[in-house]
Amino acid sequence: MNCVASEVMGRAQRVDDARGRYVEFCKSTFPFEQNLRGLKIALDCAHGAAYHLAPHVFHELGAEVVAIGVSPNGFNINEGFGATHPEALQLAVRSHAADLGISLDGDADRVIMADRHGTLYNGDQLLYVLAADGVAQGKRSGVAGTLMTNLAVEQAIGELGLEFARAKVGDRYVLELMQQKGWIWGGEGSGHLLCLDKHTSGDGIVSALQVLAAMRRSGKTLDQLTESIELLPQRLINVRLARDFDWENHPALIAERQAVTQQLGSSGRILIRASGTEPLLRIMVEARTDAGARAAAERLAASLPALG
Repeated sequence: MNCVASEVMGRAQRVDDARGRYVEFCKSTFPFEQNLRGLKIALDCAHGAAYHLAPHVFHELGAEVVAIGVSPNGFNINEGFGATHPEALQLAVRSHAADLGISLDGDADRVIMADRHGTLYNGDQLLYVLAADGVAQGKRSGVAGTLMTNLAVEQAIGELGLEFARAKVGDRYVLELMQQKGWIWGGEGSGHLLCLDKHTSGDGIVSALQVLAAMRRSGKTLDQLTESIELLPQRLINVRLARDFDWENHPALIAERQAVTQQLGSSGRILIRASGTEPLLRIMVEARTDAGARAAAERLAASLPALG
């Protein structure tokens, strides 16, 4: 057995001002000529990674910050707060009469936002805001989403004159697609957003700052920036099947899928994919109405020999 002396195995170096450096980096992604003065922001840090620094970023840019989810105890990360529990943000926006709400998740790579009424805006909508703002600045880039990106967002991005492509679900796959195509914008509805002209990976604080920059540049509110998008209702049904069932070649499912696709036309979408961890088939339908999406998903599920 070969032994390696400890002094040549590597070194650890402590960076005493890591927080301050990171705050300054985040601020550097916001336009120098802009600020957040006059804006009251409700900020939910999910008792997570950004609890000690995110409030400083927005405050130092001039915003009045009402911070919640900033009392971690080692066990309560994402517990009742953060992007996975947006009701906490909605309550904070309304109770503090904030102009805007920002909610991060526990590791601070996701962001969702709320307007002054408490209306929520997910990653799909925020991705459109970033792309539209980029076009207004004269930037041209395609936009990467995922298989779950709402069809209305894909169509709205197309109306901007930009190419749109879908990756598998997961921000790592979105990043791979962006790098492959040389694009700068990408994301998914859960709030993972990527702005490769500002950062090399997803960062909820940086993403939120890019949305705020779009608002400042345009002089518009979130609801005004997204008024051209009416998200299509999505219905997801999980069907438990035998592990060796060949659903891709099942005649009844093929026939129903063709029929539903024809019925939806350009106003809807079907996504059928197998779970990577369970013997489940995930059937998702988007349609103009929630009732239509539900009926179509149920019709497709009924064509399968479910185990119950």
